[in-house]
Amino acid sequence: MGKLIAANWKEHPKTEEEARALFRAVARIKRPRGAEVLVCPPFIYLEGIAAQYGIMETDRRRGLALGAQDVFWAEEGAFTGEIGPKMLRSLGARYVIVGHSERRRFEGETDAAINKKIALALRDGLNVILCVGEGPAVRRKGAAAAKAFVRGQLAKDLRKISLEKKVVIIAYEPIWAIGTGRNDRPEDAREMARFVKSWLVAHKRIARPKFLYGGSVNGANAADYVQLKEVDGALVGGASLKAEEFGRIVNAVKK
Repeated sequence: MGKLIAANWKEHPKTEEEARALFRAVARIKRPRGAEVLVCPPFIYLEGIAAQYGIMETDRRRGLALGAQDVFWAEEGAFTGEIGPKMLRSLGARYVIVGHSERRRFEGETDAAINKKIALALRDGLNVILCVGEGPAVRRKGAAAAKAFVRGQLAKDLRKISLEKKVVIIAYEPIWAIGTGRNDRPEDAREMARFVKSWLVAHKRIARPKFLYGGSVNGANAADYVQLKEVDGALVGGASLKAEEFGRIVNAVKK
């Protein structure tokens, strides 16, 4: 895998017609060598997009893949409103985002639940993007406190999970930077990437761990992060809803 630029559309757009049009524009982006694009639309648009563009979970030819924004920790059952990993794969998803800060905050998602989601998603063949990151109160205490907080999330979220021959990508999203227009300094993002990767190597025996930066990434600042050798791509929120802006982020890989 080269540099992965992941688009998290969150609860956008409002209609399937708009979703298909946005994906069509993203699919037209000329990707530089070494750049892969992942689009994570709302659940209800996955099947239509996958069918229209012939993208299935095993299709890696075009450097363009689909993912989901969440998954449940049970395969099936009396869980109203929930969606299991095999359901997602049948719709064309190859990746899933787990533990996003907004789900932790607004849905009360716990590390225990995240741990169960990751375990099942990996068992059923999905690649996982695990989101971690500290809030402003922790950040104000300094870099050591931020690392300790992230280390705690990693330890709990990946507890008793074997990552041998599995794909888990860590997306670091400093919560204080999401949607605020404030960014982590590139040198601080590099240091966090080194810390996270060293922890994964030591505790999970991952030979080549992957790290994405997320937090107000846009076309103007993307190169500051994706060109760092320690950073393997970006998780993009609001800027991924504008195809032209997202294209600048994708092409920042080659600058």
